[in-house]
Amino acid sequence: MKTPDCDRFYIGGEWVAPAGASSVVPIIDPASEAQIGTVTLGSVADVDRAVAAARAAFPAFSATDPGERAALLRRIAELLDERAEGIAQAITREMGCAIGFSRAAQVPFGIAHVRAAIEVLDRFDFLRRQGTTAIAREPIGVCTLITPWNWPLYQMTAKVAPALATGCTMVLKPSELSPLSAQIFAQVLDDAGVPAGVFNMVMGAGPDVGAALSRHADVDMVSITGSTRAGVEVAMAAAPTVKRVTQELGGKSPNILLDDADFANVVAPGVASAMRNAGQSCSAPTRMLVPRDRLAEVEALAVAAAEAMIVGDPADENTLMGPLANRPQFDKVQAMIEMGIAEGARVVCGGTGRPDGLTSGFYARATIFSDVSMDMRIASEEIFGPVLCLVPYRDEEDAIRIANDTCYGLGAHVQSADLDRARRVARQIRAGQVHINLPAWDAHAAFGGYKQSGNGREYGAFGFEEYLETKAMLGYFPS
Repeated sequence: MKTPDCDRFYIGGEWVAPAGASSVVPIIDPASEAQIGTVTLGSVADVDRAVAAARAAFPAFSATDPGERAALLRRIAELLDERAEGIAQAITREMGCAIGFSRAAQVPFGIAHVRAAIEVLDRFDFLRRQGTTAIAREPIGVCTLITPWNWPLYQMTAKVAPALATGCTMVLKPSELSPLSAQIFAQVLDDAGVPAGVFNMVMGAGPDVGAALSRHADVDMVSITGSTRAGVEVAMAAAPTVKRVTQELGGKSPNILLDDADFANVVAPGVASAMRNAGQSCSAPTRMLVPRDRLAEVEALAVAAAEAMIVGDPADENTLMGPLANRPQFDKVQAMIEMGIAEGARVVCGGTGRPDGLTSGFYARATIFSDVSMDMRIASEEIFGPVLCLVPYRDEEDAIRIANDTCYGLGAHVQSADLDRARRVARQIRAGQVHINLPAWDAHAAFGGYKQSGNGREYGAFGFEEYLETKAMLGYFPS
C-alpha cells in the first residue's frame, strides 16, 4: 500500500500548494527501509503566509468565549477518538512504533492532552480581583509550535490544545520525519471547524522552516520539543525579537532502586520504561542506579526482562519493540553502543547490530550495560535507543549524587518500600518530574526540565499558563 504524498500545507483554513521553490524528501518505512511516499518541505515564503494567516485570525479568536473554545476542543477530541485506529496505523508506518503501543499509548495519551485542556479551561479564571486591582490572563498571541517525530500526536496535542484553549493562534511545524499522523491531525482540526487562520501547519526542516518561524517578528511565542541542540538554536533565533520560548529538550533520567525496594517487581518495569517506544523518549529512565552489592541480582532480572521483549515487525500485534524511527537514529545508537564497549562498560545483554533473524530495517538490539560509571559517554549523553545503563552506588547519598550528576534534569524515578524515604529522595532530585514507585501517568502533571532539559512546563494547567500573558489593571475595582 502506497502512502499518499504529503505535498500540501494547511494555511488559512485551506490545503495549499507551496508558495515557491520547495524540496521533496522521501518518507521511509523504518521496518522495511522502503520508500512509502514523499513529503514536501516548505520555505520562508510558506512561513510568511502561515504567520500572516495566524496574525489576521488572532483578534477575533482571542475574543471568543471560553465556552466556545471548549466546545471546539470537545469536537476535536471526538474526531480523534473516531480516527484513533488510522492515526495509530500512521504512527506505526512512519516511525516504526509497535502497533500495540501506538494503540495503547501514542494515540490515547495524545487525546488525553485535549481532554486535560478542556478540564483546565472549564475552571480557569481569566479575570480575578486582587483588592482594587484586576489580574487578567490573556492569550499571548501567535505561537510557533515545533514538535518531534518520536511521539507525534502526543506532542502536537500537548501544544495545540492549550494554545487553542487560551485563545491563541498558531503555526505548527511537525517533524518532516513523521508527516502522516500530522496530516491526519490537521484534517481533524479542519473537520472540527477551527476558524480559518487559527491553526496553520507547514512541513519543513528545522534549519529552514523552524528557524524562520522562530525569528519571525509576528510570532509572539515559540514552544519546541526536541533535542537540546535544537532548543538552543531556536532560542538564539528568537532572542532578537524577545519572544517567549518554552523548551522541552533532552534527558538522561535516573531510576534509583533503593536497597529496600522489591527488586523482583521493580526491575522489569524499569527496563520496560527505559525501552518503551524503542527507547525513543526524552524522559526514558535509561540510568538504573542500583546498590553495588546487589548489582549481580539486578543484572539477572534486567537481562531476563530485556530478553523477553519481542522485537520485530511493528505491524504485528505481538511485537513489543519495533525498529528505530530512521537511519540517522539507527546509526547513532550503533555508534553509542560501540562507544560503551570501548569505554569498558560490560555488555550483559544485546550489543551492536540487528537482533537475530532481522536482516533489514532499523532494528536495534535491546542492550544493557553494567558497571557503568558517570565518566562514560553512555552514562552522560542521550542515546535515544533501547540502551540501559546499570550504575552501581554505595549508599543513598551516593545515589542522589549520581542521579544529579548530569547536565539534564527532565525526569527521574525512585523505588522504595518506604514511601517516606522515597519522598525524601525525590525531593532531592534536580528534575522536573519524578515518578515514585511506578505511578500511573497523569495528563495534568507538570512536565518539563531543569538545567539543559529546557525551560517552561507542559501538560494540564502548567502548560495552559505558558500561553497566557498577565495584565494588572489598577483601579479596575474602585474601593
